[in-house]
Amino acid sequence: MSLLEVNKLVVEFPSRHGTLRAIDGISFDIAPGEILGVVGESGAGKSLTGASIIGLLEPPGRIASGSITLQGERIDQYNNDQMRHIRGRKIGAIFQDPLTSLNPLYTVGRQITETIQAHLPVSDEEAKQRAIRLLQDTGIPAAAERMGHYPHQFSGGMRQRVVIALALAAEPQLIVADEPTTALDVSIQAQIIGLLKTICKDRGAAVMLITHDMGVIAETCDRVAVMYAGRIVEIGPVHEVINRPSHPYTSGLMASIPDMSSDRERLNQIDGAMPRLNAIPQGCAFNPRCPRVMERCLQERPELRPAIATQAACWHVGGAT
Repeated sequence: MSLLEVNKLVVEFPSRHGTLRAIDGISFDIAPGEILGVVGESGAGKSLTGASIIGLLEPPGRIASGSITLQGERIDQYNNDQMRHIRGRKIGAIFQDPLTSLNPLYTVGRQITETIQAHLPVSDEEAKQRAIRLLQDTGIPAAAERMGHYPHQFSGGMRQRVVIALALAAEPQLIVADEPTTALDVSIQAQIIGLLKTICKDRGAAVMLITHDMGVIAETCDRVAVMYAGRIVEIGPVHEVINRPSHPYTSGLMASIPDMSSDRERLNQIDGAMPRLNAIPQGCAFNPRCPRVMERCLQERPELRPAIATQAACWHVGGAT
């Protein structure tokens, strides 16, 4: 039974020159306790997918079609008030810059206890004790003392731990983490990644981890969805996607990762750039950059189909050629 199901989601942005389709019919699910990574270049649609699930799409962006179902409850048609009850209680959010999630005028203890009491029927003392435990669980030393501190009194890594504690405050079933480690030092990144994995294991929460860092994906996730130009081009178990990619774009991403066991002087790169929303080519969106492009790729856009050990949207897989 899936915790989250996204089915043929389409997100559009109306403009003076026509409607731009930023997310183009993507489908995926996440099981309880699973970490699904969503990876791709900037502009692929990763963060928009997360924002759609949380209900924080910036106008004029809108969900044009498709559905988002959480624990059997369809949430994509909820208004702002309805989503406010879902956010925090059922879906927790962790963003790239912790300062965007924390109010600089309130102590972190007040912010966490208010979040707890907004969603759970507990007393002031119970909320305080729960907040202290959350700070302890997320690795903040002297948690009881730090309850009275303000966000600027924490380091970047500690602020991100506070944000994780805030996201967990009402015991949500799903955590949407959008680039949660990008602004942190490598050693702190490893701690935050370990923390996310522990949360999944101990609390049974599902995590959707949005990142452009394949190293983070490899270290953290159970499955990974690779996005390109608003579509999922490959999805499958993380080990298979990394070691046996079937889509040429995924292969390019994997080849661009530094390999310590190799004596290559130059990294591989994918020539070209992600197309703009108003200039997505006909057929497969990756065809101008693809080393294996053929005539069919220029005319028809492939859907996800079974590949060797994953699903890939490519005419070269699954006997499509």
